[in-house]
Amino acid sequence: MLRYFTAGESHGPCLTSIIDGVPAGFPIDIERINHDLWRRQQGYGRGGRMLIEKDEVQVRSGIRWGKTLGSPVALGIENRDWKNWTKKMSPAPQDRDETIAVTKPRPGHADLTGILKYDQPDIRNVLERASARDTVARTAVGSFSKQLLSPFGIKVIAYIRSLGGIEARTQGLAYEEIFERAEQSPVRVADKEAEEKMIGLIDECKKNGDTLGGVFEVVGLGLPPGLGSHAQWDRKLDGRLARALMSIQAIKGVEVGLGFKMARRRGSEVHDEIFFDPHKMVSEGTPRIVPTGFYRGSNNSGGTEGGMSNGAPLVLRAAMKPISTLMSPLQSVDLRSKQPADASVERSDVCAAPAAAVVGEAVVAFELAAAFLEKFGGDSLREITRNYEGYLEQIKNV
Repeated sequence: MLRYFTAGESHGPCLTSIIDGVPAGFPIDIERINHDLWRRQQGYGRGGRMLIEKDEVQVRSGIRWGKTLGSPVALGIENRDWKNWTKKMSPAPQDRDETIAVTKPRPGHADLTGILKYDQPDIRNVLERASARDTVARTAVGSFSKQLLSPFGIKVIAYIRSLGGIEARTQGLAYEEIFERAEQSPVRVADKEAEEKMIGLIDECKKNGDTLGGVFEVVGLGLPPGLGSHAQWDRKLDGRLARALMSIQAIKGVEVGLGFKMARRRGSEVHDEIFFDPHKMVSEGTPRIVPTGFYRGSNNSGGTEGGMSNGAPLVLRAAMKPISTLMSPLQSVDLRSKQPADASVERSDVCAAPAAAVVGEAVVAFELAAAFLEKFGGDSLREITRNYEGYLEQIKNV
């Protein structure tokens, strides 16, 4: 079973990820992970923290000479800003300083509920771990997971669909073309006209001390049918993917395929009809094609049926709310005096939706890698490849 844990605070010395259940023999390119960490730091509307950090991963176990060993993989990422927080975040009791306590909770953040739950007098004891800085560690895990999927021709990509209500128009473009165009955009969008409007809206929000959210789309290409299962609720692939996306900070909604639009249409308009043609491929246009003869005339279900991948492109969307830290803070209450006060202000972004798309890409990649290894499990790349190729041969003869 592939699983992972992360540890570390926003202004602590480092972030750490431990990935367990990794088979042996998979080639891992650390620079590919660093590239994804760099992508997460980009995006118009990011804050000053991105000017301080240059996120790079350090392998601390589980990889030798470019390949996985079959043992747990430990990845570390240093916080360069730690040098400015060594006393404020010190584990030593003699460094305690009550005068720097954060006591004005931000609406929309973990601040108030966190201090109530964990019986903490200082909001910093909550916000440091609740911070989206943890997504650096999760991005590293997801980038690693992409390299577990890569030998089998599976790709995971993401880009912005809308930002602050401004929709990107990408009709007629293939998923990979949308992705390639979006990678050249400061707001990770494939529509130049929409890009210009989005940048203008971010500038307006920054001027007003406000923040902005958006919707990103994650697409999985080259998936075989049969990942996940209908047999138990917690094995359903779409449920696992929705949970992963919802666990990202500030995500408030997830759609699979047509999503909520399905609820406003009739069944005859949404279900993907099934056809048979021995020359058709289940996953057209992907690096690894799986011929079975069965195909669907549409993909309204977003590549899943009955909690399993069906061989069509996986299509997910996630809605990110505006970030909770406003430079023109909202009304709050001081924890000590119980008097009205402006909410605390932490260094933050105006808009982080383009970065959240990269994080979404990462968490989806991990879940797909986990489901793939469950289906074709083995202790080495060679064993898993043999299992996978046997399955492809099997489904040709249905």
